[in-house]
Amino acid sequence: MNVKSPLANFIGLLLSCYLACYAQNPPETEPSSVVATVPEALAPNTVIPLIQFQDISLITALENLARQAGLNYILDPKLPYNQPDAAGKIAPPPIISVRWVNLTSEQALAALLETHTLQLVENPKTKVTTIKAKDPAALEPLTNCVIQLKYAGVTNIIASLQGALSDKRSKIVGDPRTSQLVVVATEKELVGVFELLMHLDIPTKQVLIEAKIMETSVNPKTVKGIDWTSTLSSQNVTFGNGRTTGNTTTTLPGTPTTTTLPGGRTVTTTPASSSQTTLNTVLGGSGLGLNTLSGFNPTTAFLNADGLNVAISFLNSSGETKVISEPRTVTLDNQKATIDVGLLYPIVNTSAGTANTAGGSQTSYSNLTVNLDVTPRITANSFVELKVKQSILRLGPQFRSIVGGVANDVPSFFTRNLETSVLIPSGNTLVMGGLVSDEGITGNTKVPILGDIPGLGWAFRHDSKERNRQNLIVFITPTIVQTNDFQAAATQFLKSRPTPFQADLNNLSPWDSAKPKDWSNPQATPYNEAVFDESAVQPKPEPTQP
Repeated sequence: MNVKSPLANFIGLLLSCYLACYAQNPPETEPSSVVATVPEALAPNTVIPLIQFQDISLITALENLARQAGLNYILDPKLPYNQPDAAGKIAPPPIISVRWVNLTSEQALAALLETHTLQLVENPKTKVTTIKAKDPAALEPLTNCVIQLKYAGVTNIIASLQGALSDKRSKIVGDPRTSQLVVVATEKELVGVFELLMHLDIPTKQVLIEAKIMETSVNPKTVKGIDWTSTLSSQNVTFGNGRTTGNTTTTLPGTPTTTTLPGGRTVTTTPASSSQTTLNTVLGGSGLGLNTLSGFNPTTAFLNADGLNVAISFLNSSGETKVISEPRTVTLDNQKATIDVGLLYPIVNTSAGTANTAGGSQTSYSNLTVNLDVTPRITANSFVELKVKQSILRLGPQFRSIVGGVANDVPSFFTRNLETSVLIPSGNTLVMGGLVSDEGITGNTKVPILGDIPGLGWAFRHDSKERNRQNLIVFITPTIVQTNDFQAAATQFLKSRPTPFQADLNNLSPWDSAKPKDWSNPQATPYNEAVFDESAVQPKPEPTQP
């Protein structure tokens, strides 16, 4: 008879209990494996080449992905898994089989939660995320996102992104100072916002505008012959060389006389005053003077005429003006570029005074300029649509205007305008427009009959010819600026140190200085009392690399 020890009896009892439990509840099939996963948390947004689950519990897959995403997670006890249903049966978690390629752990976890109507809810105090079931009647939660714009403006981009928002609770707020957008929207709306930004927040293309404006003016003139106009157009003939212009009356006072009577008494008598009339005759004038006092005055009369006045012309003159303007500028697509080069011409406007105010003047300015406004728009196939407005303003002749009996010289202006829209291939030149003005003037003056005599008629004829030809042509060349057209300029300005004062400006001798000599410090010059330490601003030598 074999007697077993108490230890052997205890081990046998444990083995019997284990076999009995194993027969009633056999163990579940162990999961095959999780391919391309590691238990440790991965870096954010790390792309995993392959994520594969084969016949694995949903709870196990969620825990695995949450751990890889670095989440502090907990399963909601109210999840319908491993809980008895209305019939008292325990519903096990679903068994899933998935295969994903090139996804992050966050993306895989979000896809798995979305498929099984689950969600992540983070407690902002504990920073613990709870995996819980979604409420079918609950609204989709909103997410805050801050987006840094690269090229687009805040004001312009907000209006375009509003189309991606369908939830009334969602909104987009811009911060112009930092060029950022604060988006409050659902996850689905955020995806649409980012897709729009990929197409809208891109660099704006630029266009180089090169224009050439050519103005030419030719004014040849020829004048030949003898002009008798001053002699024969209005000849003044007068008779006589004196002209009586009027009379002068002079009053002569009476001269008093004194008479001595017998007895020594004197009597003074003053006769009445008298007047004398004198006729004035101007010599050398036209007319014949005659009066009853002196007869003919002057005694000799002549027949006078203007005399002979002839202009002899034998001259050719020519004036030619050529102005070429070549403005050039670079502007963004759909942005207007303006070039305005010229002179501001002053115009003085005077005003008459009134009974209570004094008159004055006011000066205004007119632009005698070459102006070019261009708005480019880049279209398909590297074409550029241009809206061009070009104007030229030049000073014209002076005109006299009489206002209130006062003559004023008023300037006039020549103006030429061109406004059009064209479509030009990038880098090509097009003649935008032209203005040709050709004016011919011919003048002839002759003495009748004498000017028609063969041979001698040239002495009684005067001929003039003048031609005024003006031409304006505008060329324009748009070129789309490419990224490789820019070149970085090498500069060391930000790394440079202050430049020391020049010694020849500080150390002025008493002969060149206007300051008095400081005899308390004989060694100091007038501009060098404060010694400047140049060693403080000298660049330090770079350390030698080993």
